[in-house]
Amino acid sequence: MEAARFAQAHILSQPVYQPGKPISQVAREFGLDPQQIDKLASNENPLGPSPKAMEAAAAALREVNLYPDGSCWDLTGKVAARLQMGRDQLIFGNGSNEVLELVAHVFLGPGAEAVMGVHGFAVYKLVTLLLGAKAVEVAMPGFAHDLAAMRAAVTPRTRVIFLANPNNPTGTAHTQAELIGFARSLPENVLLVLDEAYTEYQDYAPDLRSLIAGGQAVLCTRTFSKIYGLAGLRVGYGFTRPDIAALLQRARAPFNINTVAQAAATAALDDAAFVQRSREVNRAGLKQLAAGFQELGLPFVPSAANFILVQVPDGAKAFQFMQARGTIIRPFGNLPTHVRITVGTAAQNERCVANLRAYLATCA
Repeated sequence: MEAARFAQAHILSQPVYQPGKPISQVAREFGLDPQQIDKLASNENPLGPSPKAMEAAAAALREVNLYPDGSCWDLTGKVAARLQMGRDQLIFGNGSNEVLELVAHVFLGPGAEAVMGVHGFAVYKLVTLLLGAKAVEVAMPGFAHDLAAMRAAVTPRTRVIFLANPNNPTGTAHTQAELIGFARSLPENVLLVLDEAYTEYQDYAPDLRSLIAGGQAVLCTRTFSKIYGLAGLRVGYGFTRPDIAALLQRARAPFNINTVAQAAATAALDDAAFVQRSREVNRAGLKQLAAGFQELGLPFVPSAANFILVQVPDGAKAFQFMQARGTIIRPFGNLPTHVRITVGTAAQNERCVANLRAYLATCA
């Protein structure tokens, strides 16, 4: 019997997440040397992983015959101390993506709704639909979240609002005052999920911990994939009210953070020099790419993250052309005349602009 005949009906129309293409695949497709390929598609840290994290990960490999610490005791303690919050307010996931999925398992289902921006992170819609809930997508004029429109989209069926700050893939961000005002305007039975995957790249990042302490239904999620350079180890976390965290813990699979990942993330939190260097390289890279786009006459969205959304004649064609020349960027089906470009090293950024110039020459 064909498997689709006895699958859940909503799974048959479930979209599939399309990640940035890996270097190895592009090398095979175009006959390129992997060492000569720049992956600027997935917002990874071009400096590599935190050195302190690498050292701790290597040591942890000697204990992989044992199950991981299911409570993430050391990592939880360090993050709790850093945030000045209780251990019972934290939830860890296999990347912050898993935390988002846990939210859907706990709060969404048939008849429920989740509000999100139409150009928000794709996973919000995916986890909403996966649980059979309705994804309510709100227009984003100027590629930024319209907080008033998102509030107007809330109905008695709304259970979750997903909002990234800075937003992926547009790079736009809201101030602390704007986010606090928005959160306070929401009904008490609506959970605001503030995705802070790129918050460490901001000079003055919003802080909603006071709202959580005051009892507001807010969950902030963060990741070790970006500024700490640990995307391949998949570690993320959320902080919220204890009662909300306890519900998410019920949906979490046992041993979801492996031993090596826990050790690396714990050590990475102490690598202040690496984080600072990553910020500096990103700040300079944003300016370098912006200058290149201006020289080429390409409109772009000013970014508060480690990537830039730039307008091109045809996103899909730009993607194909540039990867054949060794620069992997990210196209989007719902933004056909834009591509997202991760900030790389100075040399990678220079090659990216050169390849964009070559692409534009084919459009003349």
